Amino acid sequence: MSQNVDHSNSEGEIDTVMVEQRLFPPADEFRAKSQFKSLEEYQQFYDAAVADPIAFWSAQAKEHLHWFEPFTQTLDWNCPNARWFLGGKTNASYNCLDANVDAGLGDKVAIVWEGEPGETRQITYRELQEEVSQFANVLKRLGIHAGDVVSIYMPMTPELAIAMLACARIGAVHSVIFAGFSAEAIADRNNDAGAKLQLTSDGLYRRGKVLPLKETVDQALSKSPTVENCVVLKRVGNETPMTAGRDHWWHELASQESRTCPAEQLDSESPLFILYTSGSTGKPKGIRHTTAGYNLYAKRTFQWVFDHQADDIYWCTADCGWITGHSYVVYGPLSAGATVLMYEGAPNYPAEDRFWEIVEKYRVTVLYTAPTAIRAFIKWGDEHVEKHDLSSLRLLGSVGEGINPQAWMWYHEKIGGGRCPIVDTWWQTETGGIMMSPLPGAIATKPGSCTKPLPGIVPKIVGEDGMEVHRGRGGMLCIDTPWPGMLRGIWGDEQRYQDQYWSKVPGMYLTGDNARQDSDGYYWIMGRIDDVINVSGHRLSTIEVESALVSHPAVAEAAVVGKPDEIKGQAIAAFVTLRGDASEELRKDLKLHVRKEIGALAQPDDIRFTSALPKTRSGKIMRRLLRDIASGKEQSGDTSTLEDYTVLAKLRDDEE
Repeated sequence: MSQNVDHSNSEGEIDTVMVEQRLFPPADEFRAKSQFKSLEEYQQFYDAAVADPIAFWSAQAKEHLHWFEPFTQTLDWNCPNARWFLGGKTNASYNCLDANVDAGLGDKVAIVWEGEPGETRQITYRELQEEVSQFANVLKRLGIHAGDVVSIYMPMTPELAIAMLACARIGAVHSVIFAGFSAEAIADRNNDAGAKLQLTSDGLYRRGKVLPLKETVDQALSKSPTVENCVVLKRVGNETPMTAGRDHWWHELASQESRTCPAEQLDSESPLFILYTSGSTGKPKGIRHTTAGYNLYAKRTFQWVFDHQADDIYWCTADCGWITGHSYVVYGPLSAGATVLMYEGAPNYPAEDRFWEIVEKYRVTVLYTAPTAIRAFIKWGDEHVEKHDLSSLRLLGSVGEGINPQAWMWYHEKIGGGRCPIVDTWWQTETGGIMMSPLPGAIATKPGSCTKPLPGIVPKIVGEDGMEVHRGRGGMLCIDTPWPGMLRGIWGDEQRYQDQYWSKVPGMYLTGDNARQDSDGYYWIMGRIDDVINVSGHRLSTIEVESALVSHPAVAEAAVVGKPDEIKGQAIAAFVTLRGDASEELRKDLKLHVRKEIGALAQPDDIRFTSALPKTRSGKIMRRLLRDIASGKEQSGDTSTLEDYTVLAKLRDDEE
């Protein structure tokens, strides 16, 4: 990194204080086998999609989805409402299962599963088709029809994917809730969605302990009046309270049903799922995705970004409680006929090398994980990596938030052995699939950059005035044209959908992130719009200051926020977790380090050492809560996604 501060700030632009010069082109051996073999090939494909998006997406849909009835219109766009592939009838479960069995992949392994205690299962596409059909019949027996909402609160077992695909098969709408949320959070989501059925498990394994999921669900169901039945998977075998008439064992119901269930012929815009994402204020919002457009976008982005090869063993470490699990554990890979690895437990149980043991054991070829996990691996030490053979890996991916260059380089060298391209993906729950990422055979990578938009995606970076900013400057990231995977609204609150995503920059989807485009046309995510600090009239991105802090060898993780300052307007406050011990000397050293890396303007005024940072259960740092702490305010807004509430208490104790 080197200093690059431009002080000629125009309306709403963000100062850039970081430049990354390192460039990593794909190896010739990788490029030779990849789907996109050159930058020119990518550019031609991209330009064709921009020039005629209707023709582009129409051709993609006809070739890559199965249609019971063909669509008659590719897109009906009345901003902010999109309808894709009108008149067509398809089914996401059919595209994931039946289409692959019909194509001769029935005996190919669809899911390889490992439980935290070490059990393993392999399920072929034909077996998965039968199990999904059987459970779809269970759903129908319980009175579930197309359009009914099924709430799913389960561990990362194959039955979680089976439940999702069974809902999709009959046109029911699934609402997956991460199995770690509180009873209150489950009830809130059930009531907002009007859920009719609850699926859960007796428990799950986490770091060697059994978490009794059914007990939490019982508390939630006492406040979920729309839920009529509850189906319980026997996972851990603990004593489980069952309410007569309402609660049923999964295995008992399934054993009575046929393993054949034809997929319903569903309208292209039939709702597929709701997924709740936390809002900065108020209640969580239920993002609504529909069938054909989402299915197509998840499949094609999976194939493009992960350069899918027929013999890949692909492992996305995300839980199906998050959009990454929906798009890149279930719908994308299975539609593409991939072999997907699912793992139930924690990355550090029974030891810090569990992930690398799994990679070695199953000869994983593609690994897709989060920067939060990567930083944890760095903190735990290289010795856990070095005891395992990771030579099967050919491609690495990053998801969830921006990856700082220091962590990117460690991932590249220690996990990828310097030979694996890294696809640093930018996207959101709302977008349905990846929006920007290197195509690994075609686009040279830069540590920390999501590089280029995918075909059909047109990003714009604008200032507060809605005008595009100069290249090299930061601003609000918007998407200029509709795409098939886009959200279709917020469940039960269409006004909130319009206000939040479409009102600030008319005619464009507001992502809520800041970004900049460098001189090579590469995109850099600069954090959430709220995560800009205005220091003495200069708008600085927190992610750049965090990257500078993490580049210091003593730092494991950092989060930067602004706090009120009478002279500067805002001062920079940094919360830092260390690899070793804290000291006043280190505090001074870190301030000087940031000054040296990116300039005096970005030097933190306040550095606080902490053992942990407040994060969502998907691993994102909740900077909003840190802003409250730095400013001495009471915590506000939605905290239902907070992973460890004790972290907040410890941070506040440090204040006193």
